Amino acid sequence: MVKIQIRERSRAVSAALVKSFADIPVANISDVMQRLTAGGSSLRPMHAGGVLAGPALTVKSRPGDNLFVHKAIAMAAPGDVIVVDAGGDTTNAIIGELMVRTASRKGIAGMVINGAIRDLDSISQGAFPVYASGVTHRGPYKNGPGEINTSISLDGMVIQPGDLIVGDADGLLCVPYEQADDILRWASAKNALEAGIIRDIDNDRLDTAWIDVELAKLGFVPATQAEQE
Repeated sequence: MVKIQIRERSRAVSAALVKSFADIPVANISDVMQRLTAGGSSLRPMHAGGVLAGPALTVKSRPGDNLFVHKAIAMAAPGDVIVVDAGGDTTNAIIGELMVRTASRKGIAGMVINGAIRDLDSISQGAFPVYASGVTHRGPYKNGPGEINTSISLDGMVIQPGDLIVGDADGLLCVPYEQADDILRWASAKNALEAGIIRDIDNDRLDTAWIDVELAKLGFVPATQAEQE
């Protein structure tokens, strides 16, 4: 039988990186990561609003069971994001108001539950970031098994302990620890480019010539040009 794994994290993205990424929309980060990574469209923000950013403390839990989530909250440092792979099952809630209050008091940056939550009225009115796949009144079990600070996967998005987790109203993204500096540089440039486009839109200067260039590649010929030919 496989032994229970509760590990200490050996690395984590820096607070400076977390702060820098928090100012960039998740969509722009996703674009420079080639749009290949996502935590699944079912993981939605359940809180009142605000950005999620911090190093991942990962949890693998049996669906419907939150024993190892309680342990993760006890282990977590301020600024951590607890990311729980509970199999995406929404039959039983993994967390609710009491656990969210505990995590918030500890200075934890947020929680991601690949599963269900409950006490939505309380959570949805608060600023503490919570992402989840669903909502149910049915409570969890506390029997295990589970793992802490091992590799997990949410809808194909692999998360290693210490990777950067970012989230906004568009959803969640994991930025791998080893690539975080490069991705920050690319995403910052993308953000600046989009800010310029917004200025052009607001000043009626938007250049749309690229549209016809792409259409020409598909063999499209404008009507006036076709008539001349």
